[in-house]
Amino acid sequence: MARRVVPISAWAGAATAALAAMLVGLPIAAVAWRAGGWGGLGPADWAALRFTLVQAVLSAFVSVALAVPVARALARRRFRGRGALVLLMGAPFILPVIVAILGLLAVFGRGGILNGLLDALGLPGIQIYGLHGVVLAHVFFNLPLATRFLLQGWESIPQERFRLAANLGMGPREIMRYLEWPMLRERMPSALLVIFLICLSSFAVALTLGGGPRATTLELAIYQAFRFEFDLGRAALLALVQLALVVSAGLVALRLGRVAAFGAGRGLTVERWDAKGAGYKALDGTVLVLVALFVLLPLVLVALRGVPTLAGLPPQVWRAAGASIGVALASTALCMAAALALASVRRNWGEMAGLLGLAISPLVLGTGAFILINPVMSPATLALPVTALVNALMALPFALRVIAPEYARTERDFGRLADTLGMRGWARMRYLLWPQMRGALGFAAGLAAALSMGDLGVIALFADPERATLPLEVYRLMGAYRMEDAAGAALLLLLLSFGAFALLDWGGRRAA
Repeated sequence: MARRVVPISAWAGAATAALAAMLVGLPIAAVAWRAGGWGGLGPADWAALRFTLVQAVLSAFVSVALAVPVARALARRRFRGRGALVLLMGAPFILPVIVAILGLLAVFGRGGILNGLLDALGLPGIQIYGLHGVVLAHVFFNLPLATRFLLQGWESIPQERFRLAANLGMGPREIMRYLEWPMLRERMPSALLVIFLICLSSFAVALTLGGGPRATTLELAIYQAFRFEFDLGRAALLALVQLALVVSAGLVALRLGRVAAFGAGRGLTVERWDAKGAGYKALDGTVLVLVALFVLLPLVLVALRGVPTLAGLPPQVWRAAGASIGVALASTALCMAAALALASVRRNWGEMAGLLGLAISPLVLGTGAFILINPVMSPATLALPVTALVNALMALPFALRVIAPEYARTERDFGRLADTLGMRGWARMRYLLWPQMRGALGFAAGLAAALSMGDLGVIALFADPERATLPLEVYRLMGAYRMEDAAGAALLLLLLSFGAFALLDWGGRRAA
């Protein structure tokens, strides 16, 4: 999307983009160099590529299509508990994947609540494994994220436009055409892109719900090349294929996305005169109840399993929780600084650089970093700093997709006035960007902190027993068949992840 020149720092944007490209390129090069050459793609790899594209496209379109009525209902209604519902809508995305899958199985699995209800009614049960199971899990994770993206777009339309539409006698159909659709045309490509990229790198979901070789993703093929065949050349080639897919999708989305020019408003709470009828209220209420059940029921079941053992967790779990908090704080600070720098550059290459964190398999990234560090020092020494840096890179695409549209809107509406007043640097951030963008900044920071808190990636390759994070400790407890302690530690991880997200998101939305 085109945007004005923003006087934060052109050098900061260029340096951040170069650093992101280096962090992605060096691990792939290191793995390929260690492999001694490139392998070739076999029939199984092409099948994995086809399945990856099919499930990613279906997951992205279903998630965004369902998010439109949900976000619209939230934008049109003000009710008690609305803020809590909006906050809880972010919970599935920030859950550790394996914990969330346990919740989905408790609802949709063979012995789950839904199959039990169908059996009691004499109806055939549903099967969660295979393509439809993978898509269902991805929709569970990404529907709340898409809803938050689109809700942010609805809230960016000034109240004055809706008031004018009401004075002109416009109904819901005309408002959708002239106000809401231009915003959706701007926001939906970004939401589709981010969810498509998330699903491209699906690992735990495909591993647990894929259902066999016919439901193998590129990420699983990379894992197989590392874990079972130790074919580094083939793994590096698959990583390059994944990189090419991400770059291609990013170019398409950036070409489609445009800033909807509504102009500036006074930032008042939006009142909707077009949807006050009983039919519209019933429709919006039904949509919100259904999505709340879909999102919250698995979370409740996960919490119930971990409550009995939460108080008696062993000391190493609490040490790991402290390490996770420190890593999350450092990762969030790095991610937000990078996102603001990339959002301020004058061309789309800044956004493309920010998407590179989703372009590389975490497994390839961790292996490449291990190869680069190991000749110099023990990788375990840098386990936590490297984890914070990698987590910042992985969270950067999500933070940038939240911040960049608001940055562009703020500078389009108020940038020339700020230039006239000579506002630069910290003054511009304090008096222009922060008041206008604090909701987006809080949401982005909450996402970055929660994703870092729940990540189990590079730390699994680098850590020793003294430097474990909480997700790694959960994994170790599960491997030792201490399932009760693992359930309690998983609940603690859920509380910390959601608590970090809730605190930062609330801080941004408060009096925004």
